[in-house]
Amino acid sequence: CGTDMRILTGKKTKGVRYPSVIGHEFCGIIAEVGADVKGYEVGEKVAVANVIPCHHCSSCLRGRTNACLDRKAIGYEFDGGFEEYIRIPAICIENGNVVKLPEHVSYQAGALIEPLSCCIRGLKNAGTGFNDDVLIVGAGPIGLFHLQLSKIAGARKVIVSEPNEQRRKVALELGADLVVDPTKEDLPAIVDRETNGQGMEVWAATSETITSGQAASLLAVLNICTAGDHFVAASTIYGGTVNLFAGFAGTGESTVEVNTIHYNEINVNGSTAYKLEDYLAAAEMIKSGKIDADKIVTHRFKIEDFQKAYDVCAAGAGLKVIIEP
Repeated sequence: CGTDMRILTGKKTKGVRYPSVIGHEFCGIIAEVGADVKGYEVGEKVAVANVIPCHHCSSCLRGRTNACLDRKAIGYEFDGGFEEYIRIPAICIENGNVVKLPEHVSYQAGALIEPLSCCIRGLKNAGTGFNDDVLIVGAGPIGLFHLQLSKIAGARKVIVSEPNEQRRKVALELGADLVVDPTKEDLPAIVDRETNGQGMEVWAATSETITSGQAASLLAVLNICTAGDHFVAASTIYGGTVNLFAGFAGTGESTVEVNTIHYNEINVNGSTAYKLEDYLAAAEMIKSGKIDADKIVTHRFKIEDFQKAYDVCAAGAGLKVIIEP
């Protein structure tokens, strides 16, 4: 995960212990069961929601368990999945975070339930729905999940902006209506053409977008949402939504012209982690085959070759990189 990369490079420190084992997207077989654990047996395939809310803080009491002020998480407070054996703490089991999987679900798909659940939370916050026009900038794993979820939600047209040719190809295979190379094509003009000058109802800023710096100017994003910065006078859509799915690099400062938000009634919201209901929904979508997670995996490495896996991620090659203990 991109978060793993930020932890390993020292850019993310909140909740991280040193030394510790990271890795919060994982799936495996139960090797042992504690004496007081009921409902689970050795040999069962399971995936684990790593975020464990306290259920007592002000955020939890308002139903925002994904933003729990005292949450614990595997891969942070508890050792994570980049090891051969991982101990699941009692509070995680008691919260219902350990989900059984049928045999036909691959281990890699099981591991990707976690990022998919984050995307479901983002889609809910963005309010993507029937007949919406959606723009997704960045066709990495997160962007490709957003693409599939948008189509399931009933989006009329999903446009994916991505400079990498291979990623654009996968986006088309997963159902994108149009892919754009922003380094060679005029994205605002294309949005204007494809939406008859109305702009996008929903714009999703994925983690890949933010990492690559394409979202450095939030103003450009808002203008696309209202029909393109050179079509301001012709802007006809109001109430569009911009979802900032992942954390921006550095301090997260960005240029914004607030009148663009004001006069066009644009909704700007964020999305952090996921609720257990999102994880369970993601698990069901993987089980049923509604979401293709396997197609997003491009590299597999044994745990002994972790450094090679890291290098592939750092180079931006491929899509999802899997570690196989």
